[in-house]
Amino acid sequence: MTIPATGCQVSKKHVLLSEILAVTSVMRKNSRWASGAHTLTARDSALARDLGLRRSTPNTDIQKNRRLSQEADLMCGFQQLKRTIWDVDDIEALPLPGLIGPFFALIRSPLSNGPITSAALSALHSFFVCNLISATSLSLEAALIELSSTVSHCKFEASDSSGDEVVLLKIMTVIHDCIVASSVGAFLGDVEICEMLETVLTTACQMRLSEILRRSAESTMVSIVRTIFGRLHALNPTAEEARLLLNEEEPQHGEISMSVSASITDAGDSLSQALEGVTSPTQQNILSLENPERSAATEVEDPSQTLSPPRPYGLPALLELLRVLVNILDPNDQVHTDSTRLTALGILNAAVETSGTVMGDYPSLSALILDPGCKYLFQLARSDNSFVLQAALRTITTVFQTMRKHLKLQQELYLAFSIDRLAAPPQLKPISSKKNNPTSPRPGTPATGTPILGPVDTELELDKGSPVPSRPLVQPARGDTRDLMLETLSQLCRHPSSMVDLYVNYDCDINCENLFERLIEFLTKGVYPWQYSSASDAQQLHSQYLCLDLLLAFVNDMTARAEGRSESWPSNFISPDSLMQDKSRKKLVLTGAARFNSKPKNGIAFLEENKLIYSELSPEVSRTRSLAIFLKSCTRLDKRLLGDYISKPDNLELLKEFIGLFDFKDKPIADAMREMLETFRLPGESQQINRITETFASIYFASGPAEINTEDAVYVLAYSVIMLNTDLHNPQIRKRMAIEDYQRNLRGVNGGTNFSPEYLQGIYDSIRKREIVMPEEHTGQLGFEYAWKELLARSRQSGPFLMYNSALFDLDMFKTVWKPLISAIAYAFISFDDDYVIQRAISGFRQCATLAGHFHLPDVFDFVVVSLSQATSLLYENLPTQVPNYPVVEVEGQSVTVSSLSVKFGTNFKGQLAAVVLFNIVNGNGNALREGWTQIFEMFQNLFMHSLLPTRMLQMEDFLGGVTMIPLRGGQHSRPAPRSDGGLLSALSSYLMTPYGASSENLVPEATDTEVESTMCTIDCITSCRLDELYAQTIQLDSEALVAAIRALEALAHERTITKWKQESDELTTAFNTPSAGDGTFTLPYDPASVFLLETMVSITCQTSHYIEDLWPILFEHLSALLSAPTHYSVLLIERAVVALLRLCLILAQKKTLRDQVYVSLDLIAGLPPIVANSVAEQIVAGVTLILQNRDIVSSQTEWNLVFAALRSTTSHPEAARSTFDLVLNFVTDGESQWMTPDHFNGLITILDEFANSAGQSIRLPQRGRRVPSQPPPDTPLIERGRRAIDTLYDMKRFIAPFAESAGLQTGQVWHQYCLPLVLSLGKQSTNPSRLVRHTAISQLQRLLLGPRFVYDENDHGQVEEIFNSVIFPLVDELLKPQVQQFDPQGISETRLRASALLCKAFMHFEVRENRTKSDIRILWIKILDLLDRLINAGKTDQLYEAVSESLKNVVLVMNAANILVPPSQDDQRDEHQRTLWTATQARLEQFLPGFLAEVIPTPQLQLPPSTHVPPSTSEVPATAPSTGLGHLYIYELSATRII
Repeated sequence: MTIPATGCQVSKKHVLLSEILAVTSVMRKNSRWASGAHTLTARDSALARDLGLRRSTPNTDIQKNRRLSQEADLMCGFQQLKRTIWDVDDIEALPLPGLIGPFFALIRSPLSNGPITSAALSALHSFFVCNLISATSLSLEAALIELSSTVSHCKFEASDSSGDEVVLLKIMTVIHDCIVASSVGAFLGDVEICEMLETVLTTACQMRLSEILRRSAESTMVSIVRTIFGRLHALNPTAEEARLLLNEEEPQHGEISMSVSASITDAGDSLSQALEGVTSPTQQNILSLENPERSAATEVEDPSQTLSPPRPYGLPALLELLRVLVNILDPNDQVHTDSTRLTALGILNAAVETSGTVMGDYPSLSALILDPGCKYLFQLARSDNSFVLQAALRTITTVFQTMRKHLKLQQELYLAFSIDRLAAPPQLKPISSKKNNPTSPRPGTPATGTPILGPVDTELELDKGSPVPSRPLVQPARGDTRDLMLETLSQLCRHPSSMVDLYVNYDCDINCENLFERLIEFLTKGVYPWQYSSASDAQQLHSQYLCLDLLLAFVNDMTARAEGRSESWPSNFISPDSLMQDKSRKKLVLTGAARFNSKPKNGIAFLEENKLIYSELSPEVSRTRSLAIFLKSCTRLDKRLLGDYISKPDNLELLKEFIGLFDFKDKPIADAMREMLETFRLPGESQQINRITETFASIYFASGPAEINTEDAVYVLAYSVIMLNTDLHNPQIRKRMAIEDYQRNLRGVNGGTNFSPEYLQGIYDSIRKREIVMPEEHTGQLGFEYAWKELLARSRQSGPFLMYNSALFDLDMFKTVWKPLISAIAYAFISFDDDYVIQRAISGFRQCATLAGHFHLPDVFDFVVVSLSQATSLLYENLPTQVPNYPVVEVEGQSVTVSSLSVKFGTNFKGQLAAVVLFNIVNGNGNALREGWTQIFEMFQNLFMHSLLPTRMLQMEDFLGGVTMIPLRGGQHSRPAPRSDGGLLSALSSYLMTPYGASSENLVPEATDTEVESTMCTIDCITSCRLDELYAQTIQLDSEALVAAIRALEALAHERTITKWKQESDELTTAFNTPSAGDGTFTLPYDPASVFLLETMVSITCQTSHYIEDLWPILFEHLSALLSAPTHYSVLLIERAVVALLRLCLILAQKKTLRDQVYVSLDLIAGLPPIVANSVAEQIVAGVTLILQNRDIVSSQTEWNLVFAALRSTTSHPEAARSTFDLVLNFVTDGESQWMTPDHFNGLITILDEFANSAGQSIRLPQRGRRVPSQPPPDTPLIERGRRAIDTLYDMKRFIAPFAESAGLQTGQVWHQYCLPLVLSLGKQSTNPSRLVRHTAISQLQRLLLGPRFVYDENDHGQVEEIFNSVIFPLVDELLKPQVQQFDPQGISETRLRASALLCKAFMHFEVRENRTKSDIRILWIKILDLLDRLINAGKTDQLYEAVSESLKNVVLVMNAANILVPPSQDDQRDEHQRTLWTATQARLEQFLPGFLAEVIPTPQLQLPPSTHVPPSTSEVPATAPSTGLGHLYIYELSATRII
């Protein structure tokens, strides 16, 4: 252990003397040293010289004493040193070489043995420790030079191996002290550093030395390398490079070079035969560290005779060490073993770790790393030796981590190679590589074949299946090798900006691979199990974890940038816009190249369409040249296809332009051919080869080559080069062409002369040394060398590697990879059991959701939701419509339903995790969700069916009872019976149950404690999901997200209703082979889920009314589909659909642009079948009432008609009818609620008429056993409403005059618009089966017709006829029908009596008055007589007979008084009209009242002339009156005509 300098508390003089004593003591123990310790024969004594004496040695003793003299000199050196320092107080004043020179001499002496040398080296170590050798020592530089030479040329007699290795170990210690542990290292020169490094490195690489010594030497070497390479941070790169150049030109301090020998020479047997050989037969066994390859002398010259002290070491020494280390790595160098390479890798890694960040500033160093350093490292990355592989991968990682910006294309190569080896192999037969890939001559050294370097884009392989230049198959890494490579890849890509750097530098570079996409593709696939892997389960799982970890790190880094932890893009970098343009162009180029490789014509058309060619035409750039430039520059083209294409006869001009792009100036023909043939593959057809050769000859000859006289000579030479290349390098040719043969073949072809031998020799040697490698034949070492050369050529143009943690490209990156990324995370979450991995996957989901929201990518958010929802197990493909009777238990005062889902989900911990993560992600991020709403609501639906949703989400609202619970079960009732009580509850509330209730009709299973516990776990999970919060957040969604949510609900609801009905009806049709199931008779059973979906959909819409314009079409489509076929579905579903439609109408009424949709909805409701309408009547009237509270909503007669049509559908329901009638009365009744307009006058008449009809419909025909039907009491609600409806009809006459006046209507218009509909309705209700209604109607009709406010045109007799023909006559005719009499036999006589009175009074009122207009009333009068006849004969009661007779008598008298009905007289002055009317009246009355007319109006006896014959009335009038109906008016008209 090295002791710090401050630890030495004794004087330096004492230390020096102590070490002298220690060394000489060891020396005296040896007999050789003991005998010559005190003699002066070893050298000239200073004393003898001073006294002038001469000492001589006998000649016979010279040879004997020579060796003793050398030993004595070494010993005397120490004696002299002691004498020197005894008289010196401060030994630091003495030059350092003199103080330590005897130690150096002893170490260098071959006469020394191991213990003596060890003692001397220990002394040097003490000098460093005690600071005797320090930066302040005199003549330090000279001493360091001698020290370097001494430790590098240490020689001693070998003894035992362990002791001798101790000497070597101490040498390592002294070198370490000199360079690392003391302050003198900075004063060493480049030559000295190299000498000592060579010594340490040689020791570390000697495989026959012990393991501990080699490891110690290696450790020392690493420590030294870290120290010396650390100086690079303080040096000036420019000055050091200049110094290096100067030293190469004129070495000032010796040659700076290092080498590593495989063995130590001049070694003896004492090292257990580790070394072999001796310098001479008489020499003793000597151990030497001197390298025989070095030419330096074994002894160092006198320091006084050396050059001036060198400058401190710097770049030259470091460059030399780096060169040696890199050369050791060459896998093709058979001198070095894998162990040596392993040592060199460790040292190189230490050097790069220490100064890799600044190596790029030194061109000489970076050039060594770039080439051949990376070249050898990448080849070692394929080693079968796991130790070499691990060390190589570690060094590669260090190089990339520190020098990445200088290694853009090298990193591309390594990453592509790693992905190829790690990716799953395709299921293809392996390609034999015995011929092209010979095995390494050294065990564990990789074969010379290496991965392809050319840029290949995998996404092109998917473009319409078009062929692309395929990547050579790489043997997949397995076992520990795979783990090592994957760990290395993970280490390389864990930097926060790694993925951004890959995307910017490679994916956005048209000449590079899409490495980012390839890496993510590999990682996402790596998360899944590799079916081809033979690795253990633990290894495969570890591999999957690593891939997942990298993916999650990528997501985490991108999320951090999205949150603001990113860097601004430097202004000196290429602009992001330019990079993205390059990315877009790259995609087009790749697509174009793929299409060209499939079919050149299509590819060229695509390139032209996207302006990749022909876009910058000019006089210098023609269309052909533009295409040639693209074909030459695009590396993604199939070289075989390219050669075939350009050599076709039609493309001769293109071939000329293509070859014309090469610069052949001053290039030998072999190099020119090599450059051309590396861009495309020669076709196989001879004519095509001939065209290429001729074109080349023309262009090459135009460049003015030396020694070529004609173009034909170039042509022949070109052919000869092709043939020579084949002959020299084809393995199937055994006899190679010699230079003489080549020269002989080319005699006389140079314009009749011969080429010079030197010229042909140059061509021959060029081809022999460097084969012209055709494209797609780049395999084995030759292919690798070519590919590496291409890489270096590209690297000169590729620019630096851009590194910046910018967020500018995150959107495009994320859009490219999000789908496989999320799928991989989802798989990991579902499949892996490790808690840490699951936690990381959950974080990945959250971060992906965050990124989706940040980038506004709803598709991504949807995919996250879909992936998580599948992991929850809450999605059911076929959710049943009928819910079983699950047990309900009380837990802590809470009713808990123990369902199958709650039990299963409660035991699925991972599903619970997924659910909590899912809903926590969606909570607050609903605006980012689109299609994912389908999964959300599917889970809601499933939870609802199992009673697991919060109560708030189980409710349904209507206009009656406020809020009720959606029932989980319900009977399929035909239709509910009318209620006798009032209230605001739904008509279906009698059979609705709460979702947590259980039917008593079925058995309920018992719940076990385990099931209850699982259910409680489920409830706790659902609570943690905060579903009610998510439901509440839906009303705050933006338009797009809200529309997506409603669409999802509608799709689910549609599937459970319309689609399901069609499927089941089709199944029934198929099963029973009858179409009856599809004719509407089949009804789906009650499905609570469909009601839940509908209620949820409508509830959300009602709370987001500001988006009603977007949501309405979706909801109306579903509601109209339900209500258009209401008998297909359950009662409750249709009721909820009606309520939903009306609730939406309330919102639509507030939007002027959507008001028309209100009436579309009302029309839909009005069209419901009566049985359906009756079941939802209360909801309808409540909804319409609320709609009409906004009086601006209805503005036309058509709209009112639709309103009343909907209301009319409610009149048959007792409760709904009451509400509807109250609503109608409010329109007419005076007060604030009165609302009468001309537009809904007729509509009111219609609905009031409907109420009167309802009263009549309550009268039932007599059942069997009862002769007379019973009339209900007048206070019965239906009868009372009917009566009030009649009264209201009559009361409406008061609005006619104001309406007519405000509109300025003519009398005729008033009659048709208002009066006629009113009297028609009253006339119709005058035949109502209800006696009260009927009598009230006749009374009000009479009041109306005969009253003063009845409006009609007196001058228009047609209106009067319309009163009779459309109102009164049909009324009387209807009363005469037997079926009318059946409803009220007892009261029909009175009604007929009233009708006869009305008939007569109306006739007198309208036709028999003084101011009436003259009109022909004969037909009308005959009709009246006919009806009176039928009335008398129908009842056959005295009361009716008398009443009719009396009324008729009054009419006749009035008519007579009015001079209308005039009897004949003696001087008959009647006009024709009067005569025919009297005749017809007399004839008709005689039929049912004989003598009646004569009695009422006596007729005087007339004396007729004998020739006058009065025909009997019976001859013109039928004897029998028509029995019934208005259809006999034509008979009366005929009779009147005959009379006339």
